[in-house]
Amino acid sequence: MSDPFLSPLTLICAGSSLAFSAVFYKLYKDKKQETQKLKEIPHFQPDHHLLRILNATPHKRLHYVAVDGVYIAANGEPISSQYAQRCHGVVQKITVQEHWKYWNSMMKSWVSKTVNKKETNNTVPFSLVQPGSYVSEVSVHVDSPLEAAGDYLEQVHKRLRQAKEGLVGIVLQEFSGEKPVALEEREEMLRVGSFLTGFGELVLEQDKVVKLRPPRDGRSYILIASDYKSFIQRHENSANMWKGLTALFGITGVTLLAGFIHTGLKDKKK
Repeated sequence: MSDPFLSPLTLICAGSSLAFSAVFYKLYKDKKQETQKLKEIPHFQPDHHLLRILNATPHKRLHYVAVDGVYIAANGEPISSQYAQRCHGVVQKITVQEHWKYWNSMMKSWVSKTVNKKETNNTVPFSLVQPGSYVSEVSVHVDSPLEAAGDYLEQVHKRLRQAKEGLVGIVLQEFSGEKPVALEEREEMLRVGSFLTGFGELVLEQDKVVKLRPPRDGRSYILIASDYKSFIQRHENSANMWKGLTALFGITGVTLLAGFIHTGLKDKKK
């Protein structure tokens, strides 16, 4: 029983590897299914082909589509960043919050918390046009961007202002068991000229304006800071990563288990 393959640790490692392989396979199947569903969603660019499709559909409406990677053009004056120079966008989110610490008598230590969080959201009307074409005959107006899910805002400013501990602050700590730590400022924007892909309902209105808006059937309204091809590629890469980990841990587990069984049978024959 001196052979390392016959140690209990080998069985533990083999079982753990096979268990991880099963978990990674489940993640791979879920991601692959999610990617396939995304591929089944019709996708377009703002061009005359999209206009022809909308004109040919009942009620001039496409219930759920993706508008392929396009540039953002503000319909009028864009929003200027409050903190970053020469930074302009069409959606702005400013977050200001205070970081405090309070004394936990049970743990005998200071515990962090965030208080007085304030958010300010601003947006101006904007449209999606074909890449490289800021002046286009066909554009898609994006409706209600603040209602959309998705990570489409870029952080353009973040600053922590450390609190100064004066005499008043020290007295406050003694009586309340709380002390200020820092004031955080953060600004996020959807910049003019960025790539964006939107998932939602497309409708052609009477004035020939194409609008992307939240779907009426309850499906997710999503904006992604990427072109459609890159978005799908990231999902495929994620699925391939889980697939590779499934194979790696599966082969490792089977190899260890086979080595354990082979060594045990060989010892019995002696």
